[in-house]
Amino acid sequence: MQFEFATAGSIRFGAGRLPEAGPAVRAWGRRVLVVGGKNADRSAALRRALSEQGVEWHLYSVAAEPTVEVVEAGVALARQAECEAVVAMGGGSVLDAGKAIAGLAPNPGHVLDYLEVVGRGQPLAQPGIPCLAVPTTAGTGAEVTRNAVLTVRDRALKASLRSPWLLPRMALVDPALTCDLPPEVTAATGMDALTQLIEAFVSVRANPITDAFCREGLSRMAAGLRRVYEDGTDAAARADVALASLLSGLALANGGLGAVHGLAAPLGGAHAMAHGAVCAALLPEVMAANLAALESRAPHHAARARFDEIGRLLCCQPEAGAADGIEWVRETRRRLRVRPLGALGFPAEAIEDVARRALSASSMKGNPAPLTLAELTEVLARAL
Repeated sequence: MQFEFATAGSIRFGAGRLPEAGPAVRAWGRRVLVVGGKNADRSAALRRALSEQGVEWHLYSVAAEPTVEVVEAGVALARQAECEAVVAMGGGSVLDAGKAIAGLAPNPGHVLDYLEVVGRGQPLAQPGIPCLAVPTTAGTGAEVTRNAVLTVRDRALKASLRSPWLLPRMALVDPALTCDLPPEVTAATGMDALTQLIEAFVSVRANPITDAFCREGLSRMAAGLRRVYEDGTDAAARADVALASLLSGLALANGGLGAVHGLAAPLGGAHAMAHGAVCAALLPEVMAANLAALESRAPHHAARARFDEIGRLLCCQPEAGAADGIEWVRETRRRLRVRPLGALGFPAEAIEDVARRALSASSMKGNPAPLTLAELTEVLARAL
């Protein structure tokens, strides 16, 4: 048994903890780049907390999923302002942009020098400047991962900047920050976290530490995901889903992902669709394809029993099995009113191209059963 585990330098979890960001960042320096979303008001309390500590901040807004160009501009601003740290507050796109900017600021060259799959994939030579990650959604777990997903527009795909130096110095997870999310965002981000827990649990890189996180996270999702969609003010459900999201990030960063994210990379890169909604549309279809592939080609594979355990954890029934878990995911997707790929804007004529490109996606390396082009094509057709 051999594995490694890495995560953020410190994790603080709990409602009402946002003001702790000020003193934490002040210990790193006096000049900070604040990376936020398109609505600047969302980071107003954070910026006040920094100002109260005498920290000079510069605001950089990331309005959508980050592109190579967006990150390049952020790096230029951080260097120009001589920022000593980055504070990223927002959803997964904002956190990824903030981590990338913090990691690249001290390193020479272009983003593509370090980007995997379509770039040169060179390792970062220097540690990044300290980064504090503050999620305002409960879905990506990006506050504790060591990669940043960037869109490469001229290649119409997404690829990761990946390095141990991208792990935030601190992750501050305050479930209260998610209480005003609209239901559709709660649904998409929650389904993303659920996907990450399931994929990390059946990944070929799973280990005893990630297993524990996945089991706890799946139980929390079973308890809170449907409830928080129905009532966004349910503080207990918000905390359950926020913790499950954090656990999903801890698990995927060390255990890997699978075919859902392998397909989501070319899907999201070529078509303007929210990542969480894409994962929700694909998840039960990929689960079913993986289960069928295991039963036909590797019936004694450890992941086969894990699909049964997923069913028990999600259904909260000791007699539940893999098929019950898949049905729970389908029913949850229906209750959360997540639309299929076709309704999200994915054209049927693009199915084969996306399936072919997904075969080389890095996330596919963790999938429990190698899926064929025909199987991936069928998954996409069923998800339409």
